[in-house]
Formats: sequence, structure tokens, C-alpha cells
Amino acid sequence: MPSLLRRTGALVIDWILCVLISSLFADPARSGWPPVVVLIAEYGIFLGLFAQTPGMWLARIRCVSADGGRIGVPRALLRGLLLALVIPPLVMDERRRGLHDRAAGSVVVAVPS
Repeated sequence: MPSLLRRTGALVIDWILCVLISSLFADPARSGWPPVVVLIAEYGIFLGLFAQTPGMWLARIRCVSADGGRIGVPRALLRGLLLALVIPPLVMDERRRGLHDRAAGSVVVAVPS
């Protein structure tokens, strides 16, 4: 089970990328929504298709379904939307699964070495 530090580090890297990408078409200093929309899209595409965002790849963690497979784009979009709400990730169970993970039927695991 990956540490909260690795999970948080991955999220920070992804957020920085989202701010940089959204600055290509909007001013993140004036409106906070473009980076959030990019984050949700990033999660939908990268988690849905590859089981990792760029930040997760660097942190050596993956987001998979309970059976170990990919969660798919719709569940990844749901997970990204709930993550953007901030509160769901803070409500964790004993396995460090936030509400966003439970709603999407996903689990974050370490990448095997």
C-alpha cells in the first residue's frame, strides 16, 4: 500500500502539470476552473487508459480496479471529479481508500519493482 506522501506527491505533480497546461488557453490566476477541468480530463484519459497519471508514474504508483485491471475512462472520470471536490479523498478507510476510490471501485497500489 503506497504511503500518503507518495500519493500526495503524485497529486502535486499532476496539479502543476494541469496549471501549466491550462495556462496555454486560460489564465489560472484569474479563474481556478481551467486547471480543475484539465485535472479531471487527465484522470479520465491517463487512469482510464494507462492506470497511471504522469505524477503517479513518477511516484511509482497505479490506480487499478479491485481485480487489478484498468478502471476504464468512465470510472476514471468519476474518480477525477470526486478528487476535485477535495473532501472525498480526505475520508479514508483502513486501507487508505478515499470516498473517490470507493465510488470508482479503484485502489491505489505500488508499482512492482
